[in-house]
Amino acid sequence: MSGAYGRVLVVDDNKVIRQLIRVNLELEGFEVVTAADGVDCLDLVHRIRPDVITLDVVMPRLGGLETASVLRSDPRTRHVPIAVVSACTPYEVDAGVSAGVDAFLAKPFEPSELVRMVHRLATGEDRPSVDGRSGAGRAGSTTG
Repeated sequence: MSGAYGRVLVVDDNKVIRQLIRVNLELEGFEVVTAADGVDCLDLVHRIRPDVITLDVVMPRLGGLETASVLRSDPRTRHVPIAVVSACTPYEVDAGVSAGVDAFLAKPFEPSELVRMVHRLATGEDRPSVDGRSGAGRAGSTTG
């Protein structure tokens, strides 16, 4: 059964971070499925049909930016909102924009920022521009 606010696929190689994101989103009514890297994400995505995908950038086997590019090139996942939850360096933001990432949230993050960002992506509400460290928002004008 899908959560009240939708299904989120959380992709991060750090088990603690996956669990932190899962708990915070589940407390807000999301259904959460997790994957340890981009390969696992691509194996799961067509079966679970998430409403939002969160990706770490640096992961074994297949990193988040490469995963985002594959998701954007597939007609079945082209329109699924993707958020990068990572260090969000200027390189990651620039490469993420090029890969089709919709939003960015810098680690360490406030759980409330995570929930707001995922809710905006799941509902299609306007996303604010990236504002640096806690940069939940639409890919775009970030200066490093």
